[in-house]
Formats: sequence, C-alpha cells, structure tokens
Amino acid sequence: MRQPQAALIRGDTATTHHTANKQAPAAVAIEQARRLDPALRAFLSIRLDTGAPPHPGDAAESPLDGLPITVKGERCARSPGVQGLLRAGAVPIGVTTVPRGRRGYQTWGYTDRGPTRNPWRSDLSPGGSSAGAAVAVAAGIVPLSCGSDGAGSVRIPAAWCHVIGFKPSTGRAPTSDPTGLAVPGVLVREPALLQPWAAAVLPDWSPQTAMSEPPLAAAAWSATLGFAGPHLDPEVAEIAERAAQALCARAGLALSRPGVHLTDPESAWMTLRSSTSSAAERRLAQRTRHDNNNRLAELLQNFDLLLTPTTPGRAHGHDGPGTHLSVALTWGINLSGHPAVSVPAGFTADGCPVGLQIIARPRGEELLLQFVEDHVPPAPIAPLAQQAMTNLEP
Repeated sequence: MRQPQAALIRGDTATTHHTANKQAPAAVAIEQARRLDPALRAFLSIRLDTGAPPHPGDAAESPLDGLPITVKGERCARSPGVQGLLRAGAVPIGVTTVPRGRRGYQTWGYTDRGPTRNPWRSDLSPGGSSAGAAVAVAAGIVPLSCGSDGAGSVRIPAAWCHVIGFKPSTGRAPTSDPTGLAVPGVLVREPALLQPWAAAVLPDWSPQTAMSEPPLAAAAWSATLGFAGPHLDPEVAEIAERAAQALCARAGLALSRPGVHLTDPESAWMTLRSSTSSAAERRLAQRTRHDNNNRLAELLQNFDLLLTPTTPGRAHGHDGPGTHLSVALTWGINLSGHPAVSVPAGFTADGCPVGLQIIARPRGEELLLQFVEDHVPPAPIAPLAQQAMTNLEP
C-alpha cells in the first residue's frame, strides 16, 4: 500500500493542515455540511455525537485518526463497522439520508425537506440506498462515508455521484442482515482510503496477501452479464467500456470479451430477501445462486477481474426509475458474494455520471483494493458543490 497521504486525506474538506486536535477537521466538515445541506439534503442530522461512543484504540497508527466521516441512517451508528472506524480514530459528523420505508431496493434518498439531490445534476437522484453518504463525499464535505450494500446500495450511488464505492465479500464483515445479502460498504474520493477502511472494518484483513499473490494479468468485460440487455443504455455501456479499456491499459491487463451468460438473479434475490418465501421457492433461488456462482468461478479461473457498467442506465430523476432496473448489474453480485467496487467512468453527453464496476474473486479484497489504489485516480469534488461553497463564503 502506498504511504497514506494523511494531510491530503484529512484536509480535503476545507484545509490541508492536520492539527493535534482531531476534532478540528470534523468541525470544518460540520461547517461545510451546514452550508451545503440546504441545497443537497444529504443529512438527516449534523452533529459530532451520532449516538456511538468513542473508543480507545491504536488510532494514532491509522490514517483514519481524526478523519471526518458520516454514518448511513439512524440505525447504523452502533454497527460493528462504524465501531471499528471509531477505534481507528474516525470522527462522525452526521447521519446521512436513506430512502423512506424498507421495501425492496430503492435508488434515492429522502428528508422531510424533500429528496436528496445529486451534486453533479440537482434534477437527478444520487442513487441509493446510501444516497446522502455518496453526496457528502462527492460534495467534498467528508472524505469517507459509511454505507451498506444489499443490491448495489453503495456501488450505484458511487456511480451516479462520480465517486468510488466498495462492498466486500459476503462473510468478511459482520452484518445485521439475516439474509446475508447486505454487507457494510464505503464511499470515498481518494482510493488510498479504501485499505485503511478495510483494516478497520474487516476482522481478517491481511494486506500482505496482495504482496504475496502474482500480479493481476487479465480482465473480462461484459456489458450485460448475459441478462441485462433490456435495461442497457448504449451510451452508458460505451462510456463504461472505454473506461475499462483505459484502466486495463494503465494497469497492463489484457482485456477480453469472453461472453458471460449468467441467469437473471432478480427472482432469486427477491425470494431470499422476502420473509414469506416458501421452502420450494428458496430451493429454486439457491439453485440459481449456485449455478451463477459456478459460472463466475469458471470465468475467474481465466480472468483476474470482471468489469461491467455499474448500472445499465443513467441516473433517474426524483420521480423514480419507472420500470428501469438500475440494480440489474449489481444485485447478482450480492447474491454471489463477490467483492466489487464502482469507480468513476465518465459522463454522458448530458452530464450524467457513469460508473465502472470491478468484480474480483471471493475474498480477493486485498488484491482488488491494491489494484484500485494503484490505478484509479482520485475523484474530483462535484462542480455544483464547489460553486455553492464559493457562493456561500462569508
């Protein structure tokens, strides 16, 4: 792992100076949040105390010490992942928005002041369910936001807000989801923050693994995974594929299009997510999961990474996605349990951010995050947020 850029990481909310007072960067982040949130609606509450007590630990040894972060929703402050970040010295400055209700998958955020706005285009949803988390990072309020990902809930807002969003393998981090589909996740602009997050949140994190494994050599591209064609926006697919080509060229990976033919995971995901599914329905869902896992295992014997668009289409408006299935390319990876990250791929002609999804072998986080740190550039702060910060200068 590269030497942590502590001053850069801690200071990118508004200052490049790290002080002995770990609350100072958090105070700056809170001020930025209070200035920007009336326009963005990314926060449910802005405060240093999010309900999670601080922990003693080896914070001085972590690049997360003093780092301002946000917590997703009111219920996540006491989650094991957040507690691990607190032990590393991170400082929560607020609770970010999620969708209303708990039905299925939802790709937006909401407050009593209205919907959460995308900082790249305010007429668009930022994605969800980690909606406010992605906005807080994209707007430069905090360098890192906690999220969770059960169907793409970190990767989709990362794609639509032009930041980096990562979910680990199923089983590597504690989760309160009884189905096991949802796992803790993280959103950042700076790739160098991903490994410190993993060290704080994944109990068996082992960075030495990346150094002992042979270098990555080959990647596979699929725009649809064999089933998402009806939802595919050709412009989004083209932008993501160009980004995949450029990334592989920088990293020295051979990029191939071997043909990926998975079974549509929609029915299996919905069945396993539901508490009312019958035993027969669950057996059929597990059969789909098993078959897709076998096909992915066979593919990843020959390729180190699988690359896809993060979403098959662009961000929808605040009126919702209609019949478009934004989760088509992400929820199957929750079903399979593979680690995956969304990185910025570019923009459509009308300014919609597009994400590139990178999928690795099960429990291959160490290699995946090292690859991202080495070859993915930091994401910029969204121009609308930069403009708002300028306009709001006292």
